[in-house]
Amino acid sequence: MSDTELQDGLTAAQERFDRAIARLEQSVTGLSNRIRQRERIEVDVQRLVHERGRLATELDKTAARAKRLDDSAHDVSRRLVEAMETVRAVLAKAE
Repeated sequence: MSDTELQDGLTAAQERFDRAIARLEQSVTGLSNRIRQRERIEVDVQRLVHERGRLATELDKTAARAKRLDDSAHDVSRRLVEAMETVRAVLAKAE
């Protein structure tokens, strides 16, 4: 093999090596980007899970308060009916 052929072979090998390194660097960059994106997604998911828990607790408290208000409204309504019946009975006796 002549020096020129050897030099051409080395140059070709160096070019293939450089292309392989460039592809490897692109792959590493792409992988790093995907890892960062996944980490951001994981942070977002954790934030959403926390928010969901907070909202579920708030909903439970609001539902309990709504039930208490409904029970109170029912009790007030019952008492009003009783009071109206008492007033009617008193008015009926007065007539």
